[in-house]
Amino acid sequence: MLRFAPVIIEVLLLIYCLIDCIQTPEAEIRNLPKWAWILLILIVPLVGGVAWLVAGRPGKVGGRGVPWPSPSSAGSPQWQRPARQVMGPDDDPDFLRQMQQGNAEQERLLKRWEEDLREREDRLRNEPKDPPDTPAT
Repeated sequence: MLRFAPVIIEVLLLIYCLIDCIQTPEAEIRNLPKWAWILLILIVPLVGGVAWLVAGRPGKVGGRGVPWPSPSSAGSPQWQRPARQVMGPDDDPDFLRQMQQGNAEQERLLKRWEEDLREREDRLRNEPKDPPDTPAT
């Protein structure tokens, strides 16, 4: 089984790289045209697959997961937009406002329940107590 491992790894690499290359949009592929990458991966599977992973796949800019801009999309508004600022829930004013409204509503409900409980307790205290039942003799 161990002697088949290199062959299995090579076949899996070939399949992965070929599918990845075919599904990648033409504008995002680097260094060679798409058809050349497909031929390279098929003709020289191990070297072509590693070359695709290193030099052909769309790269990342600054490690943020943004693909390299292609020459056709370099002037598009997508590349000119500022990055969206991510805030935690405790920094988001809308979230904090919603929390305060929810807390105020819960406080009102709690006060209503406490008043209702006090009224019931007062009613029970003020009710005349029935004399204990005496057994018939």
